[in-house]
This record gives sequence, structure tokens and C-alpha cells, in this order.
Amino acid sequence: MATDENLPPKVIKQLAKELKSLDETPPEGIKVTVNEDDFSTIFADIEGPAGTPYENGVFRMKLILSLDFPHSPPKGYFLTKIFHPNISSHGEICVNTLKKDWNPSLGLRHVLTVVRCLLIEPFPESALNEQAGKMLIEDYEEYAKHARLYTAIHGKPKLKFKAAGISESTTVLNAGQPNSAPVSADQRDTTAPAALPLSSPTAACSVPTLTSKKDTAGPAKVAADKKKVDARKKSLRRL
Repeated sequence: MATDENLPPKVIKQLAKELKSLDETPPEGIKVTVNEDDFSTIFADIEGPAGTPYENGVFRMKLILSLDFPHSPPKGYFLTKIFHPNISSHGEICVNTLKKDWNPSLGLRHVLTVVRCLLIEPFPESALNEQAGKMLIEDYEEYAKHARLYTAIHGKPKLKFKAAGISESTTVLNAGQPNSAPVSADQRDTTAPAALPLSSPTAACSVPTLTSKKDTAGPAKVAADKKKVDARKKSLRRL
């Protein structure tokens, strides 16, 4: 793991701009904070999307930036326990954006949005939690029951998501750079990060085709959940 002292000055400057952008226009359902002792670790609280078994909780995660970031993707971990096919019992996240599909032009905003999308549309075919993946395919009702139970036990109560208070942190980032100068509004406009602008948390979601091994008739709650998720799938595209 890198520390902010080991990150190149150019990367620190770009990171400061991106964190300021996340502060001023936070993604839907995501609140970002910064570890002021180590700016290479980014924390985020993710609100469980409506219409999913996670909708009544808020989940804390962190992104750890490596020494060669952004050439290598950040590593993502959930700190809040969650029952999800693509999140291991240790919190490790399995998503292509943080692995083979990583591109240095992708920003933190895109990464965080994709992680929230994962709560809407899991990928059981690449499961880190095999129990959750198998259950999702074979018995959605049982999967949803487990996911809701974990959310009720471990997920924090829903927060009112406002702009994350990280302006002071980004100021410290800039102040810690030698010969650094304040970034004007014009400079921010012309040197914005190349992260994909996503207005909706579902814009980057993918749509796997799930083939159930057996048909199970769930209660009205499960049917309603699935209808909400199915309605989202029509506007999604593969990560």
C-alpha cells in the first residue's frame, strides 16, 4: 500500500481535484471521506439501492491506491459485512473495473458508481462468496432473505446523503505539495479528470443473463424486488 508521501506529486494534484469534484457533486447514494493521515486510502459510505435486498442499509467501503496508481487499479474492500456473490467474507470486491477492465483514464467517481451498481446487479458467475452466488441462481427468495438479514444486522441506518465534507482535506493535499498554487475555477474546467461522467448509479451497470436451475415461487416482497430489478436491466449495459 502506498502512502500519500510516496504518490507522485502529479498524481496527488489530480487526486485533490477529483476529491474536490466528488465533494461538490457527489454521486447518487455515495458519500466520500478522506483519511487525513493517508490520502491514498479513500473511504465511502454507499447507500443500498432501492428495490434490492440492501435498500435499508448503508455500507462502508475503502479504496486503496497503489504506488503506481493510476496505472494500476485501486483495491476495493467492503468494511461493512454484506451477503453478496461478488464480495468475499473478508470484504474483497470482485468487479472487472478493478481488474482486467481497468483504464488509467477511469476516475474514482466511475469506480464508486460501478461498485454501487454491483449491489443492483450481482454476477454469480464470478462469485467470491460461492454460497451467495449459488443461492442467487437457485433460490432468489433465500438469497434475498440472507442479504436482508445481513443488511439489518450489519448495515448502518440510512443516512441523508449530502456533499461529503472533504474540502479541507483537499486543501491540505494541495498545501502539502512543494511550490503548489491554488487551482482556479478555469483550471479545474480545463484539467478535469478523464473519469466517465455518470449521472445515474445504474448507467454503468451490466446485465448478466441468469438461468435458474429451478423455478421457485416467492412471496409478494420477493416478486416486487425482482420486478424493480428487472425494470432496471433494460437500461443497463455490460461493464
